[in-house]
Amino acid sequence: MKMNVILGLVLMSVFFVSCDDKDDAVAQGPAGPQLIVKFKFDPNQVRLNNLGEPSTVASGNAAQTPVFNKISSHYLELAQSATTQLGQGTILYHGAETTAGGANAFDFSKAIIVGEGEAFLSIPLKNIAPGSYQWVRCSLSYQDYNINVLSSGVNYIGTLASFVGKSTYIASFTSGGYNYTVNANKDQGYWTFGLQGVNYSTSGQTPPGATTVPNPLHATSTIPPGSCVVTGKFANNLTITGNETTNMVLTLSLSINKSFEWHEQNADGKYEPSIGENVVDMGLRGLIPSYQ
Repeated sequence: MKMNVILGLVLMSVFFVSCDDKDDAVAQGPAGPQLIVKFKFDPNQVRLNNLGEPSTVASGNAAQTPVFNKISSHYLELAQSATTQLGQGTILYHGAETTAGGANAFDFSKAIIVGEGEAFLSIPLKNIAPGSYQWVRCSLSYQDYNINVLSSGVNYIGTLASFVGKSTYIASFTSGGYNYTVNANKDQGYWTFGLQGVNYSTSGQTPPGATTVPNPLHATSTIPPGSCVVTGKFANNLTITGNETTNMVLTLSLSINKSFEWHEQNADGKYEPSIGENVVDMGLRGLIPSYQ
């Protein structure tokens, strides 16, 4: 992909702070006004399929809306129009990669992981190519959320770590109070799961192609198979002039509306892995970008 934009400056400008008013009024310093990127998790946002069309839960399946803890992205791009091909827009961020697991993969140890409303990136506006942008393309790579689980008639809460990037090298990490050691590349759909209040954890892999990745531009600007580049359109174009005098906040609102889906064995709408109810989809269900 074209990396001629601002990768080095982006990496120097990344910061981790909690969400409050001072995020939006971060000191400008010598770099000047910033574009501050944040995520929002919306349980009521329209639920889309791979083509960016409204969708319902497939027959024989059930789904629930998770409670999101954290998320990460590996790639972020602004696109001028519906015909702008992936990689040909203005690239705001491209995360670290590694061959430690063999083939080239995302380096999870260097991922930026944030909660809702926390600053994911802070980028000097003067370093973003001036233009009028209709679309955002965001390659999501990691999700951490809580789900409800039924086992032997007892309801539990568990924490699921979901890796939705094309391929991710994972050394070790912690999720939901459990430590996981992997030391390998994992394809899209790898997950770990741990119950709260019970000493039980496990991991698994969804089938290839099962992760939903909404792309309303599928007819004019495709994404590679197995990637998680979610595409969303601004209600009003984002215009960068290069002469901005104040910070701008870019919010990426993600649909988590029934985003955790499984195949039912007992048609009761409750996720019961102990009877063989398998996860079939962990993909986010749409992106609506906005700015202020």
